[in-house]
Amino acid sequence: MDKNEQLAFNIGYATGAVTTGIVIACVVFIGVMVSKPACAQQSWETSPYNWQNSQYNYDNSSTKWENSPQNWNNSQYNYNANNGVYDNSGNRIGYEKIAPSGTVNYFDNDGRRHGYRSR
Repeated sequence: MDKNEQLAFNIGYATGAVTTGIVIACVVFIGVMVSKPACAQQSWETSPYNWQNSQYNYDNSSTKWENSPQNWNNSQYNYNANNGVYDNSGNRIGYEKIAPSGTVNYFDNDGRRHGYRSR
């Protein structure tokens, strides 16, 4: 085998190896995508599109007095408040309030809603 034939053989071998690697990667990727759903199922009760969980629902808003940080029961300065949320160091980072629908809303100390847990 002369130099040109050897070079052509090496290029063809390398191209075949790369093609084989790409095919294997594609098969593995497709296998993973087919074996697992693309997105997790979420029930209507826990969906943010459900009005009971929506941030636009007045019952979930800090503009409602019961949820307001200006309400003494939610204040970070009220050491007797039993709805405080604390970090791992024991610092108060917010408070939680239960809406009439049963949704638990989590607010930071400034009254910004950061999340919820549906009943």
